Amino acid sequence: MEQISNYVAPLEIGDVMRCGGIARVLESKSKKFKKGDIVSGQTCWQTHPILDAAELEKVDDESMATKYLGALGSTGLTAYFGVTKISKPKPGDTVVITGAAGGVGSVAGQIFKIAGCKVIGIAGGKEKCEVLTNEVGVDGTIDYKSEDIDKKIKEFAPEGIDIFFDNVGGEILDFALDNLRDRARVVICGAISQYSHDKVDGPSLYLRLAEKYARMEGFTVMHFEEHYEKASKELLDLHNQGKLKVPFHIEEGIDNFPLALQKLFTGGNTGKLMVKV
Repeated sequence: MEQISNYVAPLEIGDVMRCGGIARVLESKSKKFKKGDIVSGQTCWQTHPILDAAELEKVDDESMATKYLGALGSTGLTAYFGVTKISKPKPGDTVVITGAAGGVGSVAGQIFKIAGCKVIGIAGGKEKCEVLTNEVGVDGTIDYKSEDIDKKIKEFAPEGIDIFFDNVGGEILDFALDNLRDRARVVICGAISQYSHDKVDGPSLYLRLAEKYARMEGFTVMHFEEHYEKASKELLDLHNQGKLKVPFHIEEGIDNFPLALQKLFTGGNTGKLMVKV
């Protein structure tokens, strides 16, 4: 079998599935934590994980626990760095986001709005589009399940897209490339439509980048580890000021982990997807 390159090591058969989580300490041999503390870290798909204290962070306010998995955790950090370090928005920029009702997309949309951008969110279904309008505060929505994406992009961005923040990939990326403005920025945050494919469908209109003097750049949150502390503080400040809302979707019970994972690929969640065990 052909070796596939990944930015994290692939799991082997029998390994525990990875995921970030929030947990209550039942017993501790570390001076860093005591029984009853709430911590965040890579808990994996387990009800009673045994974890290294050095890899955990204490959550001081229990009421903020779910937010540490969303806007204040890796999801929020991914959105933050994708906007501030890669997109580098200017007031008045027209931004189009795919997967806009997901965890990263919904946070990115709000940060773009704070930066003074016009934000168009692409999502699947009327309910998600309503969340984008009423909770996230985007300027326009495109329902990819029922609307002509290319036509709607032209309607919302008649002069072209300044920033395309992509979480989906596939044919929607080509629609965006065909509607770029001069010196546009295309940010590759993810490609959820392609993850289950043996062969990834790449963009066929990539020459639009040259024609529009545009650039395409990808990233992962791990490229900015040295900035985590500062970014987390800024996200918390925005949340405390009421400028950052945290949509999330919770499935109940450890047996629903496979269902939750499936929903990531079928678009069955709005906001950050979590499982409560």
